[in-house]
Amino acid sequence: MKSSTGINQQDDQRDIRILVDGHGGDAAPAMVLDALEIALSPSFAARFQGSLTLGVVGQEEVLRPLLQQRGIEDSVSLIPATDVVGMCDSPSHALRRKKDSSIHVGARMVRDGYWDALVSAGNTGALMAISKVLLKTLPGIDRPAIASMIPAVNNGRTLMLDAGANSECTSDHLVQFAIMGSCYMQATERLEHPRVGLLNIGSEDIKGTDVIKMTSVKLAETSLNYIGNVEGTDLFGNDVDVVVCDGFVGNVALKTMEGTARFLADSMRSELTSGVVAKAGALMARSALKRFKDKVNPGKYNGAPLLGLNGIVVKSHGGADAESFVSALTVACHEVSENLTDRITESIQEMVES
Repeated sequence: MKSSTGINQQDDQRDIRILVDGHGGDAAPAMVLDALEIALSPSFAARFQGSLTLGVVGQEEVLRPLLQQRGIEDSVSLIPATDVVGMCDSPSHALRRKKDSSIHVGARMVRDGYWDALVSAGNTGALMAISKVLLKTLPGIDRPAIASMIPAVNNGRTLMLDAGANSECTSDHLVQFAIMGSCYMQATERLEHPRVGLLNIGSEDIKGTDVIKMTSVKLAETSLNYIGNVEGTDLFGNDVDVVVCDGFVGNVALKTMEGTARFLADSMRSELTSGVVAKAGALMARSALKRFKDKVNPGKYNGAPLLGLNGIVVKSHGGADAESFVSALTVACHEVSENLTDRITESIQEMVES
């Protein structure tokens, strides 16, 4: 566990209403409905306080037969939408020309209070653009950020943001990301004072761009638990809980991690099946190898919240399978149950007043 002090869980319960995009993802809609079937199990709902309601938005003629095949038609609400945002659609085209798409309708349902959160494995740019226009940003937040959880040593977790929404950022944007990331880790990881680090090419204050240097000065003046600059080698370590960067750097770092994880898994699989002795060793170390596979499996950490919106939206990896998509549903449920949107608003307001 990371060394930050834990905080007590809130006692008040809240009903959780999660709407999913039925057409988002490489294997949708089957994958999405398979995930909903898993999430309908009592064991999943028992992880959260309050009742859990699930819904899917999309083309009724496509989704209803699949719901019926799985026997979950009466357990999942179906919200009709006639159009679909393709992975190649530009954000502007999806925003202006596809107003009855599953993403557009889903975001409106969250905006109007019918559902608490939208989860989608669809087009990231379109999801961000539509959500920002319809839901707006929270007071004091200029730009939403994509936050991504990554594994750390000793079964810890590190939150990195932005992971791809904003390729160019000012120092004020990065400070806002730090505040949102700190609130998220307080709510979801029970860390009272999350350690915030600024991703840089070195730990020294003299290194980095002018924006990074200015951001460091501003972060030091906040009430956040700012520990200074961190490097790429610190991402999986035990010294930082929230890593702040612009979306260009964050996305490159995240994709590099995913590629490295696949390389390690493939290389280990190849080596452990290369001969009789290797296979025997793999059999003896089966439990340890399974734990390693689970730890580096990107699907375990699937579900990137779009922080800073006046509503909860979670982006799932486009290549997610049903189990991975359930991880994204879990992220959305935690955000709703912990009233994350209100907590970020309160933290921003406190910093402005101070």
